[in-house]
Amino acid sequence: MSISKEQIKETQLKGLTILHEDDDCLVVNKASGLLTIQTNKQVKELTAHRQLSEYLQKKDPRARIFIVHRLDRDTSGVLVFAKNERSKLVLQSNWKERVKERRYVALVEGVVKKDQAHLEDYLGESKTHRMFTTNNKTEGIYASLHYQVKHRGKKTSLLHVHLDTGRKNQIRVQLSAAGHPIVGDKKYGAKTNPIKRLGLHAETITFKHPTTQETLSFHAPVPKSFLSPQS
Repeated sequence: MSISKEQIKETQLKGLTILHEDDDCLVVNKASGLLTIQTNKQVKELTAHRQLSEYLQKKDPRARIFIVHRLDRDTSGVLVFAKNERSKLVLQSNWKERVKERRYVALVEGVVKKDQAHLEDYLGESKTHRMFTTNNKTEGIYASLHYQVKHRGKKTSLLHVHLDTGRKNQIRVQLSAAGHPIVGDKKYGAKTNPIKRLGLHAETITFKHPTTQETLSFHAPVPKSFLSPQS
């Protein structure tokens, strides 16, 4: 059973917009700056997971929400949750096969010369939890993405990025290694921040529903600030 647009409009959430809800799935557009789920148990912080749990429990005190995948705190865009454990297991156990498309928009430093490219790397993780690219297969895990240039500005480029694999900080690390760090991403080499946030947005996700097997596609509009530095 899908939830009506009127019911969704009545929902008061901070940094979250509900795009879709049915008996098995809840899809939202997450704002930059909001954690997907609590990482430090000692500090109670407002997160997407916490807000959606409270939202569901107002209707049913026994309701639960389950993480299917995550977005970094400073990445905005489409995020999928499961409303029961069976749906979570179905989605996560066959995530690569069920997800037909994951498209991001990245605002990067510099003028990207190639109209499109395929980046393949092995990603390792340091003791300080910083990801890095390596040629040594034993040190890292395979990561692949494709990008197309959507627009070139004087000092930045706007890219459409299609993920082939879903690794921690993958887009941020691979684009930085290619010489074009995402704006605002000081951790991975960015020197500018013209939009006052990380220039990464999860624009589209298309996946097979865990129960109906219907192919669903959800879209979160690109933040207007991503377009302003392009003149």
